Amino acid sequence: MGVEAEHDVDHGPEADMPRMRADARRNEDAVLEAAKAVFATSGVDAPAREISARAGVGVGTLYRRFPSRADLVIAVFKREVDACTAEAAALAAGHPPGEALALWLRRFTRFIAAKRGLAQALHSGDPAFQTLPDYFRQNFEPALVRLLDSAVEAGAVRPGIEPYELLRAIGNLSAIKGAEPEGETPVMVELLIDGLRFGADKGGAQAGAT
Repeated sequence: MGVEAEHDVDHGPEADMPRMRADARRNEDAVLEAAKAVFATSGVDAPAREISARAGVGVGTLYRRFPSRADLVIAVFKREVDACTAEAAALAAGHPPGEALALWLRRFTRFIAAKRGLAQALHSGDPAFQTLPDYFRQNFEPALVRLLDSAVEAGAVRPGIEPYELLRAIGNLSAIKGAEPEGETPVMVELLIDGLRFGADKGGAQAGAT
C-alpha cells in the first residue's frame, strides 16, 4: 500500500488498473481515518508525518491526495458528516421510529465530540471552510426530519420539534466547558431525549383514558 502501488501505471498491464485504484482508495481512507484521530488529540496543525505514519503511507502520498491542510480538514469533516448521515437511514431501517431517533441523536452527539479537534480550523475565518456549515446543515437536517416525522407519526415523540433547533441544542450541550464523551454531555442529551418523549407519552395516556 505504498506510493509506488498508487502511481506505478506506466509499465503495468491495463488489468492492474482496478487494483491500483483500490490501493489509492485504501490509502485515502487510511489517511482520513488517521487524520481524524490525530486532529482529535493533537489539533489540525499536527505534523503531516504524524498523520502519514499513523496511516501507514508516505508523506508524499498524503500530499498528493490532499495538497493543502485545508483540503485534508475539509475531507475529514465531510467524511464524518456523510458517515453520520448514512447511519440515520440504517437506524431507521433496523429499529422502531422512536428508538431510531434516540440512537441517532446519540450518534450525532459523538460526532460533535469528535469534531472538537477540527473546531479551531472551522472557526478560523479561512475562506476554504466557509461552505462547511452549509454542508453540515444540508445533510443532517433532512436526515433528522425523516427520523422525527416517523417518530411523531408513531407517537414516540411530541410534535412541533424544529430539527435545526434540536441539532443546535445538542451542539450547545456538547460545547459545555469540561464536558466529555463519557460524562456530562451524554447525560444532558438523555434528558433532552426524554423531553422529546414527554408530550407524546402524555397524549397517549390521555387518549387511552378516554
